[in-house]
Amino acid sequence: MPQTLTQTQRETRQLALTKHHGLGNDFLVLTDSAMLEAGEAPQVARAVCDRHRGVGADGLLVVLDADAGFDIRMRLYNADGTIAEMSGNGIRCFTQAVTMAGLVAVGTVRVQTDAGLREVIVGSTDAEGTATVSVDMGPLNFDQHPVLGEGGHTVDVGNPHLVIPVDSLDDIDIRVVGPNREAPYLEGPTHGINVHVIRAVDEGTIDMVVWERGVGVTQACGTGATAVAGVAHRLGLTGSSVVVRQPGGDARVDIADGQATLHGPSQFICTATFPWGGVK
Repeated sequence: MPQTLTQTQRETRQLALTKHHGLGNDFLVLTDSAMLEAGEAPQVARAVCDRHRGVGADGLLVVLDADAGFDIRMRLYNADGTIAEMSGNGIRCFTQAVTMAGLVAVGTVRVQTDAGLREVIVGSTDAEGTATVSVDMGPLNFDQHPVLGEGGHTVDVGNPHLVIPVDSLDDIDIRVVGPNREAPYLEGPTHGINVHVIRAVDEGTIDMVVWERGVGVTQACGTGATAVAGVAHRLGLTGSSVVVRQPGGDARVDIADGQATLHGPSQFICTATFPWGGVK
């Protein structure tokens, strides 16, 4: 857990990180949170996730002490230092990292997140560094958040999403649509919202582009893939098992009895040592 360090410890810290990605949505994982002082994790996240002055990532995943009944605890800091309750790609990367570190065994892992329990089935990492991971994403909670702006559907899967179906993605610039549609939510209780524009290709396929709260444009979003599959199924656009095609690659979402399961890879990229003496 975060602690108070001596001046020497603080100035000479070397943060040991591993880097992973899920369909291009990349994360740094810090397994030793004792290297952090209380309250400084957001600053660390901004520093290490910086793509020009840091290692570069969409977010920082930190291992914390888990409560009884859980195997391990995950906290996700977005690249801007804000906390995200949950990430489907992030939790896949997290479980790969902690199994590689020997903190949990390959198999079913009960992960404590800020959105509650998520059960993750993680396979062993192959020679190329890829693990196949399935995540019980929990219930699809529709209409918990208002639709601010013209059109769309909201769904919460531990974090909030706005899903906008369209007939074609050809003229969609998510760099413009994303921040414009998120803007009305920034001062609200969710402190922003994830925005996804989708096109249902057929009963088993959805195309999707992503704007992530606290990050911006990303190549993929696991909770987003879950959210759009839920919305498309609810609207009768797709069946209960759907492949969600994102710029970074494809994920599969299965829906049954209002619950969703996300399937996709986690790819180990590298290890990194980041000198951290304080605010940069």
